[in-house]
Amino acid sequence: MKKLLVLLLVVTSTISFAQESVLLRLNYAKGDEFKAEMKMSQEMGTMMSMGMSIDMSMSVVDVTDDTNISEMKITKMTMDMLQAGNVMSFDSTKSDDELDEMGKMMKAQMSPMLSSVITSKGNNLGEVLEVKAEPNVPGMDDFTSQTNVVYPKEAIKVGSTWTFQKDQKGMILDFVYTVKAILKDKVELDITGTSSGLATGDITGTMNIDRASGIPLTSNIDMSLTLQGQKMNSKVSMTMTKM
Repeated sequence: MKKLLVLLLVVTSTISFAQESVLLRLNYAKGDEFKAEMKMSQEMGTMMSMGMSIDMSMSVVDVTDDTNISEMKITKMTMDMLQAGNVMSFDSTKSDDELDEMGKMMKAQMSPMLSSVITSKGNNLGEVLEVKAEPNVPGMDDFTSQTNVVYPKEAIKVGSTWTFQKDQKGMILDFVYTVKAILKDKVELDITGTSSGLATGDITGTMNIDRASGIPLTSNIDMSLTLQGQKMNSKVSMTMTKM
């Protein structure tokens, strides 16, 4: 009888935990500081392969009601690319003396990005309302949308799903987020989806969200795409840490 009672208590607590719901919101506070580490790779058979690593700092400069303003800056960038038999490498931490001629050319192209500050205004759902870069460098605002997710207005529980669509330079990405687990300190999501438009294919991935702050702690996105008849595999991973 005692064993049966213990079993019933375990089952009841498990069911209650599974039915627990949470309201996902970005709960920034003015003065919050974060470090973001992003890794991206693309492979297109023997035609091209590229790996890029970017470290960014983020500061929350203002919070009003359900909106926030943050500033982001690239602190480090490395890139290795193989295209048409040519190898190109770049590391922002290296001096000109440590770079080859191709690296110096890439440094000249990347330097404006390393000096630019991205100011982004968003709401507590994760929607980006305004974004600008100073100085204005083409493509800088893309960094704010690489791994962002817009949260649903309603509370979610294990098994809940919601969708999010974004246009990334002609690629229409349709994401489906499914709540895999709700733990004491985080919410775990599975990600599926499709790409249409410029490139077509499938999306899979995972994301872990800090339950209290709503900050995406980790994100891993894999895309298997077809671009102009060529197969391409693209991966983006991100880690966000509060300083």
